[in-house]
Amino acid sequence: MERTEPDEPGGPDRAVRGGAVGGGGTPGGGPDGGAGRPGRPEGGVAASTALPAFAYTEADEEKRRGVRRMKMTATGLLLGVALVFVLATWAKNAGLGGWAGYVAAAAEAGMVGALADWFAVTALFRHPLGIPIPHTAIIPNKKDQLGASLGSFVGENFLSADVVRVRLRAVGIGSRLGAWLAQPAHADRVTAELSTALRGALTVLRDSDVQAVVGEAITRRAEAVEIAPGIGKTLQKVVADGAHHRAVDLICTRAHDWLVYHSDSVMDAVEGGAPGWTPRFVDKKIGERVYKELLRFVTEMRDMPGHPARGAIDRFLGDFAADLQSDTDTRARVERMKSELLARSEVQDVIASVWSSVRAMIISAAEDDRSELRLRARASLLSLGSRLATDSRLQAKVDGWVEDAAVYVVTTYRGEITSLISETVASWDAEHTSRKIEAHIGRDLQFIRINGTVVGALAGLVIYTAAHALGA
Repeated sequence: MERTEPDEPGGPDRAVRGGAVGGGGTPGGGPDGGAGRPGRPEGGVAASTALPAFAYTEADEEKRRGVRRMKMTATGLLLGVALVFVLATWAKNAGLGGWAGYVAAAAEAGMVGALADWFAVTALFRHPLGIPIPHTAIIPNKKDQLGASLGSFVGENFLSADVVRVRLRAVGIGSRLGAWLAQPAHADRVTAELSTALRGALTVLRDSDVQAVVGEAITRRAEAVEIAPGIGKTLQKVVADGAHHRAVDLICTRAHDWLVYHSDSVMDAVEGGAPGWTPRFVDKKIGERVYKELLRFVTEMRDMPGHPARGAIDRFLGDFAADLQSDTDTRARVERMKSELLARSEVQDVIASVWSSVRAMIISAAEDDRSELRLRARASLLSLGSRLATDSRLQAKVDGWVEDAAVYVVTTYRGEITSLISETVASWDAEHTSRKIEAHIGRDLQFIRINGTVVGALAGLVIYTAAHALGA
């Protein structure tokens, strides 16, 4: 007969009210250093990093009440079969007919089947009748081993490279993603989410830290790269293409205009530099002459593309471009000038301020629905979705990338994933784990007892009938 063990005082109700189980707030709460001992559980989870306790909810308690009802049904069937056995045995001994032997045999076998299945079902969760029979209370005693086996099973059958690849290849992530992104509403949603994430990331970053990193990166990069050869090649290209002629034209024009509007300044400068013993009218004549010659020279340079001075400028720039590429002294001077320029505080302030400008620009563009940044991002997503939906080669590439990434994760971190399962199970309290599992599957297990009673009775009837037939 089954003994319905009373619930622990305050057991389920206490667990529901507290939202978790386990004595003293420790997962397992076992005072004897068992599955719930403080410190480090058998699964390897330290007390300071203990996993959350196994919650026992109102839904679990409702399932447990259903299990009790099914237990009463199975036990009632057992008592009914026992009563039938008693009455059939009395009828057989009283000589009321041969049918009584058949009924008694069937009832006896039904009792045996019911008791055997009661023992088997009960042994999963506790010691039958409280007697510590070997190989009973399997779930409480083997909880940690079951967790380790479950972790190994998951790792071998769900986290293997072949399984992951087959499952992902069957999903067809590339084509599905393409069809999803090709819809404007979905592209708008992704754009909005990306903008929100971008704004959040930029808001979290500290400007001082980023400015220091950006400044150091730019300075280090500029210091590491020699700029003279590059400048020389660029200047050589400019001179060869004659692109500098416009700059010379502009300088000549501006110099001519300046001389026209500042003639007095030029003549005063010449007169001021004359010796004190020369007459003033001589100084004035010399100043006027110098001004006229200077104006004539600049005018001719402005109006004559073939002016000798222009040719001299071309030759100077060509020689300077060659020196920048090949002359060691010139290149060293340029590098010194670069280092001195980068060392100036004004330049460092400008470099550091680059981040602030870029950050403000990006945040402003991310917040504006009609900004060029968001419009281009949306257009790119739509284009990518259309290509993914139709281009089989691109789909294969995306699927391959996803498969490789997933395989890398499961093969690299399979141990951590499976240990999470085993350590989580190990952290659970053995008694309450057994009660929770029983609440979920116990109702179905009671049908085993019912079936055992019925099948046992039928088997007993068949055996008794066969024995009498053979004996006859």
